[in-house]
Amino acid sequence: MMQKLLQDLHIGANIQRLRKSLNYSQTDMVTKLQLLGRSMSRANYAHIEQGVRNIYVSDLILFKEIFDVDYEEFFKGLTPERVSKES
Repeated sequence: MMQKLLQDLHIGANIQRLRKSLNYSQTDMVTKLQLLGRSMSRANYAHIEQGVRNIYVSDLILFKEIFDVDYEEFFKGLTPERVSKES
């Protein structure tokens, strides 16, 4: 069973930033994923960037390989909201 990361924080914006930093189109990304054995439509890829679709852990691993970055780049600038607990 494949596990997904739920995008409660929007990592799609960082994925888009990384893609654009390499001057790749969304179609380029889909092609690169296909060359690595992962079939994904451009629409599904776009939904990941928009935060509409959750991302598979295996896809994140492939994105790391394509972008040649550390995992921290996917989470850059993200801060979870803290819920204060009353005692």
